[in-house]
Amino acid sequence: MAPRTHGPVPTPTWAPPSGKPPLASRLLRATWRGLPHRRHDAGWEPGLVVPAADGSPLITDHYFPRAQGDFPTLLVRSPYGRGLPWSPMYGMLFAEQGFHVVLQSCRGTGGSGGAFDLWRNEAEDGRATVSWLRDQPWFTGTLGTVGPSYLGYVQWALALDPPPELKAMVVQVGLHDPHALFHADGALRLENLLAVGAGMTYQHQGTAAFLRATLRLRRRLREVTFARPLRGAYVSALGGEVPWLDDVMTHPDADDAYWRGASLATAADRLNVPTGLITGWHDALVDQSLEQYERLRRAGCRTALLVGPWTHTSALQKGWPEVFAESLAWLRAHLCGDSSGLRPTAVRVHIGGKDAWRDLDDWPADPATTAWFPTPDGHLTRQAPTDSGPLASFRYDPADPTPSLGGPLLSHGAGPRDNSSLEARDDVLTFTGPPLTQPVDVVGPVSARLSISTDTGQADVFTRLCDVDPQGRSVNVCDGLGRTRTAGQTSSQVSVPMSATAHRFAAGHRIRWQISAGAHPRYARNPGTGESPVDATTFTPVRVTLHADSALTLAHGSGPA
Repeated sequence: MAPRTHGPVPTPTWAPPSGKPPLASRLLRATWRGLPHRRHDAGWEPGLVVPAADGSPLITDHYFPRAQGDFPTLLVRSPYGRGLPWSPMYGMLFAEQGFHVVLQSCRGTGGSGGAFDLWRNEAEDGRATVSWLRDQPWFTGTLGTVGPSYLGYVQWALALDPPPELKAMVVQVGLHDPHALFHADGALRLENLLAVGAGMTYQHQGTAAFLRATLRLRRRLREVTFARPLRGAYVSALGGEVPWLDDVMTHPDADDAYWRGASLATAADRLNVPTGLITGWHDALVDQSLEQYERLRRAGCRTALLVGPWTHTSALQKGWPEVFAESLAWLRAHLCGDSSGLRPTAVRVHIGGKDAWRDLDDWPADPATTAWFPTPDGHLTRQAPTDSGPLASFRYDPADPTPSLGGPLLSHGAGPRDNSSLEARDDVLTFTGPPLTQPVDVVGPVSARLSISTDTGQADVFTRLCDVDPQGRSVNVCDGLGRTRTAGQTSSQVSVPMSATAHRFAAGHRIRWQISAGAHPRYARNPGTGESPVDATTFTPVRVTLHADSALTLAHGSGPA
């Protein structure tokens, strides 16, 4: 139970309603294993109406523990509806552990009034909900927030001007910068855009509607992503126009007035609310979570970071027992005064290639790096080059674009994959180190410095770190994409952040650097003409030449002794 703090005092006259959570939620809840023991039965008070600042009704369900006493409250605001899986995962599970849970549909979704407008109303609607909470007889004045993805974004929105009752946050695979979700160095993250479009449009309408929309998108993905022009092609796959999606596609510049106020990164710069962060190495938002951690640490805010072997969706599926336990421990510590579940270190990361967890005092653990260099014969070496001449080249044809395979996606194809078929293509370069005589740990940021020339003056560059086992199977670890402009045969240098990792290359394995000019449909095709990929109808092949003064930079511990 939580200690009382300042705020409205609950009256003893509140009579908990007799409603049980929905049957579908109870049935799904009964299938989960590996979760903490249930402390209470969960009650349900559905369909409450919370007035937004402009009077729009925000439809809200209240879950609560069926027990005597005072309990802290968790606010969960979602544009994806209040049914499955949110009802059992957040409403029931946390109520069973001794929390009131307020599960609310964002405006324009799940029956709430007003129109949904990506990011623009969340701060005001969050504050209006807290104002409503102050009048509830069961509210003790102790508030926390929890939730994944856009449910993390609404937490950062509330944290811009945190109410005094807010004592803890848990942001799971969470978003704070919508522009970075949809764009990378001028390239459109096409697959993310379509996945979010389907999710935002249909998930709040129920499981059946969302499943139909997802299947339709899969069937028509090739048609949509190869369309010329790309603008408007999504309509057949998403079943209609999505106004905010058109706006996102046509505003690639983060400094454009359209994106003003979209990024909530500055909320972490001045926050003093204890905030737990959870992500996965193959989460489409892992870089945003790592940035959130860095900003919170600089601000002196109490924070913790858990990074698992998960994608954006598997963190809430296969990884849910760890994610829930981590979230529960953080909320109990800061809302209930029970720190018994906290780990002694600020950071816990999963070590890929070893399938083990490692506790760290901070992230990254060590700022030291090691450079690896490509050679003309396709090897990767620690020996720095003596010149900057051409090393290898390939031809990228937008009509037959280099396909995307695995990696940090929102879709079902995310995660580590065998890259052998991809690396057999003529438009993919690989540079491979020698078999390792002892394990090599790469723990921290990964980046590439590429020296590139082209015959058209422009190209995208996709760069990936892979782990090659003794049988020759090449599995992606982390990657990134950059855009370069060149003049004639003169090379230009482009630095490409490749995210971060915690990965062990086992003895006998080899480190591989993979380079291409795209990953479609993860990223929209570069037309090669300088025209926007959204409006281009003419596509020009490009010859990309890699020069010797290129380097792959791995975090400390990346070289054999």
